[in-house]
Amino acid sequence: MESTYDQLRNRIVSGDFAPGMHLVETSLAETLGVSRTPIREALSRLEQDGLVERGSRGLQVRHRSPAEILEIYEVRIVLEGTAARAAAERYTEVDRIRIQGHLARLEAHQGAEPGVLAATNREFHRSIWHASHNRTLVDMLERLSIHLFRYPFTTYQVPGRAETSLVEHRQLAEAILSRDGEAAARLASHHMTVARNIRLEMWEEDPSQLDERGTAAV
Repeated sequence: MESTYDQLRNRIVSGDFAPGMHLVETSLAETLGVSRTPIREALSRLEQDGLVERGSRGLQVRHRSPAEILEIYEVRIVLEGTAARAAAERYTEVDRIRIQGHLARLEAHQGAEPGVLAATNREFHRSIWHASHNRTLVDMLERLSIHLFRYPFTTYQVPGRAETSLVEHRQLAEAILSRDGEAAARLASHHMTVARNIRLEMWEEDPSQLDERGTAAV
């Protein structure tokens, strides 16, 4: 059974609770069928996660903005490079099998809908994070991913991105499994930089990505 925190987080990430929505303890407690205490505790954790922020009327779901995405990628570019370098240095036989397995799934899903590709892509990157054998690094990357889940668009919606992304993933996996840490870090950082730039182009080309406050979502 999902905890109160997980239920609220999932509703924020899925968009059921829209950006800017005012979060009232009594209403949430009634909706979830729990007391106000677990609601209060969950909201405190969500505020620490950065998914909830304080507005003029109290706690609300954090707004989406281009600035936030750029901040996320600024950090993620560095962390993904660090994870890839560490994975190249520390991966085990089990890690190798996982990385190759997720790469094979990416190849098998070419032509699938963007949402399926995005989910498969996340699992490939997670296999690299875990191969770094750095729990703090994995935790930080997972937290960044939660923020990205709030944005309904994916770079796989851009024509040709699935093909170029697969090439980048193959190169990254090869560098890691060859234990070339420097190349792995460079390729991982490049991969994320390309993704960031594509999102910038998406904002410029598609005004429908604006949320109710007039800020771009991706």
